[in-house]
Amino acid sequence: MAAPTSTVDLSTALINAPVPIGHWLAILPVAHCITLGAVLLMLRAYPRLQAWLAIPGLAALALIDAALLAKVAADGPLTMVMGRWLPPFGIAFTVDLFGALMAFTAAVAALAGGIYALADIGESGRRYGFFPLLMLLMAGVTGAFLTGDIFNLYVWFEVLLISSFGLIILGSEREQIDGALKYAVLNLIATTLFLVGVGILYAAFGTLSMADIAAKAGDLRGTAPLMTLASLFLLAFGMKAAAFPVNFWLPAAYHTPRIVVSALFAGLLTKVGIYALIRVMVMLLPMERQELSPVIALAAAATIVVGALGALAENDIRRLFGYVVISGIGNMLAGVALGGLGGISGAVFYALHSMVLMTALYLAAGEIARRGGGFSLSALGGLYRQSGGFTALSLVLFLAACGLPPFSGFWPKVILVKASLDLGAWWLAASILLGGFLTTIAFGRLFLFAYWRPAPIAPTPITLRPPGVRWRTGLPLAALTALVVGFGILPEQLLALSQSAAAGLADPQAYLRSVFPEGRAP
Repeated sequence: MAAPTSTVDLSTALINAPVPIGHWLAILPVAHCITLGAVLLMLRAYPRLQAWLAIPGLAALALIDAALLAKVAADGPLTMVMGRWLPPFGIAFTVDLFGALMAFTAAVAALAGGIYALADIGESGRRYGFFPLLMLLMAGVTGAFLTGDIFNLYVWFEVLLISSFGLIILGSEREQIDGALKYAVLNLIATTLFLVGVGILYAAFGTLSMADIAAKAGDLRGTAPLMTLASLFLLAFGMKAAAFPVNFWLPAAYHTPRIVVSALFAGLLTKVGIYALIRVMVMLLPMERQELSPVIALAAAATIVVGALGALAENDIRRLFGYVVISGIGNMLAGVALGGLGGISGAVFYALHSMVLMTALYLAAGEIARRGGGFSLSALGGLYRQSGGFTALSLVLFLAACGLPPFSGFWPKVILVKASLDLGAWWLAASILLGGFLTTIAFGRLFLFAYWRPAPIAPTPITLRPPGVRWRTGLPLAALTALVVGFGILPEQLLALSQSAAAGLADPQAYLRSVFPEGRAP
């Protein structure tokens, strides 16, 4: 029998044109993290070498993400498809302005944490894999921000969860094991709900491409169980973000690991949950978000107030900051509930501010413990007399966390309050303002007890670092504080980027054209 002479036209299934060099930036951050993590793992017998490879690697990640952000801001969303398979069959990394902003801010926070870890993580912690786990964590966080496939969003959640389990028990203390158990159980439940939602979504849409889902949602709204899907995703991502009433795991877990691990968790992990919630509810299921907006608004108000009240009641500084994280999540949820350009841009701005601020606050908590002898507020005092410079730096962070001018926390709250009043949701605006007021009291109490009053007892300093390496803790803390001040005094550029990111989510046509170019129908 003669061999067939016909040829298969692969142009309808594969990308035959060369990939533009700039598009490689879409996957380079994740590839960089995984590769460097593998190298660091092979060097586990050389803990000093690990550290001095990891810090330049984190700096390189920040530079790569900065280049990616610049390209997306200039040219719009870009897509890189695995194996040259055309969407929706090929797994796509699709980067819009929202994802690029979150990835770059996460890289900056991770770099600050990595430098601080030079003092906070000893040789034993390095041998047990702190730096490889940190790079794996950043691979998961960055992958979640850059992926254009909803199942791969689930995969990157799993990657960051695996690494976070390793980081939270670094040291194998009893308190850490207890915190890890609470952290793991709730997050695994949330992950299971997310996976169930992905399964239902695939059954309804026949695709996992976010762009394809966004394009088809309008046609399937009358036949597919989209409200069920939206409710499942809201619950799953709400649990991961520590929103009320599933927020109790965070203050029970985030105070147990090393302080640099707590800082990275507070700055990055809950923001991945908020990112996923905004991406799915605003871009993929906008009508369902609108229907669920009263529920989201109630959860937001409760999260804000419960977090602020928890901060008022706490004596342990780390747990106090954990409740501040929760209250901030409520502000971002308020933006999701409000929708529109004002609500979503306020949520995006607040997320970027919170990633920097919460990382800095936990690093400051480490310095408080080193100078004052512990994390217990009742046993602290006299920090102002020890160091006026550190006191001033702490006060800047506290005021920013309260949402007071002229620091970064002020502007997103103004945007959210205005958006609430414009829609007549005065009670939500009142919740945002009440949360800020209660948080101000909580931080005022912290400042008066720990800094202003004389030390109740002679402190026994906690050794977080060997002598002569003060720059390793002071440099990242000062740099993050400078960003908090800079975002507050010169907010125009960040506000413009946040508004552009929100516009791209509300009208994802540019996102869709990036995935389906040349008029190809999804």
